[in-house]
Amino acid sequence: MKSVELFAGAGGLALGVSLAGFNHDAVIEWDKWACDTIRENQQRQNPLVTDWPLHERDVRLFDFSTINSVDLVAGGPPCQPFSLGGKHKAHSDKRDMFPATIDIIRRLRPKAFLVENVKGLTRDAFANYLQYTILQLSYPELVRSSKESWIEHLARLEKEKTSGGIRGCAYDVVCRVVNAADYGIPQRRERVLIVGFRHDLGVRWSFPETTHSLDGLLYAQWISGEYWERHKVTRKSRNNILDSKHKARIEKLRGVKVAFLDKPWLTVRDALQGLSDPQDKNATALHSNHFFQPGARVYAGHTGSPLDLPAKTLKAGDHGVPGGENMLVMPTGQVRYFTVRESARLQAFPDTYVFHGSWTETMRQLGNAVPVTLARIMAGSIAEKLLEAEAKRLTAKMKRAA
Repeated sequence: MKSVELFAGAGGLALGVSLAGFNHDAVIEWDKWACDTIRENQQRQNPLVTDWPLHERDVRLFDFSTINSVDLVAGGPPCQPFSLGGKHKAHSDKRDMFPATIDIIRRLRPKAFLVENVKGLTRDAFANYLQYTILQLSYPELVRSSKESWIEHLARLEKEKTSGGIRGCAYDVVCRVVNAADYGIPQRRERVLIVGFRHDLGVRWSFPETTHSLDGLLYAQWISGEYWERHKVTRKSRNNILDSKHKARIEKLRGVKVAFLDKPWLTVRDALQGLSDPQDKNATALHSNHFFQPGARVYAGHTGSPLDLPAKTLKAGDHGVPGGENMLVMPTGQVRYFTVRESARLQAFPDTYVFHGSWTETMRQLGNAVPVTLARIMAGSIAEKLLEAEAKRLTAKMKRAA
């Protein structure tokens, strides 16, 4: 199956899509540093990216006429217009790349698409724009005219939706906020995922069921004790992470059979297992990108991640408030920055994948990335439905021929 990757960044989403069985016809990213990361891994003959056709350019300037019969278009348009840390301009922000994404889908007519963005896109202030985006993705051929405002275009799309008819290329679209921790990623990272299947395929799809939970983790830590035993953590060394809400949940879990629970959320301790102390002089020699960065300190509302919970959402920054989230809170209460390698593990990148650039650049790449495992799970579910649809098409063709 063939795919096109837009706004690839350092390659998190693209890696997951590849691992799900898709072959990239184009991997497009305009940022030099992110492209350098992919190129460095290609130079190192990393089999995950060796054959990627990487293009360092703006997606709006790419010649898509050379690409035919695409199964999947995937990408995460820049999130700054919708992020909590941005200027919240949405459609008025020149960095809004949803129009470009929709235009590319209109031109390529892929069988499916997977679009990722920040949870901030679901805020009340953007409610109409999110609905507008979903409707444009549903009917990409109903292009906004030069005389229409986006609100007028929204009204026209709404009429198309309620008409019940399907004209031209249309998509069945679903949208959901997902938490990466619920799918086995050691990070509480909530993101909006928008998935669409071309209507003529007749695909019925829903988001994959979650596999991990906080209840599972609390059970393993405070009822069965399996978590502490597995990590060989003594009672005196355990983090005091319990608040009143956790205690109440634990009481409700007593007597529950573990078979009825999801797997435990993965924690920072789980993710960092096997990595040496970054202040050890041999740390970088043993693991690439694993070097100590001094200067970590707590900011109001940005206090770092406890060792025995999933990490808080990694932010696209190093020092200052973003850096205040990109920290580990050690059992002693001291804080330090996550190393680049530790951050990569929290984003489910393999240890063989190296990151190119300064501390600032690599942390920006990681803070903007899609967790590789989450991308693989979502793209794998999409691939399964596309294969089922193709099998049905071939069966119907054979019946007609007979």
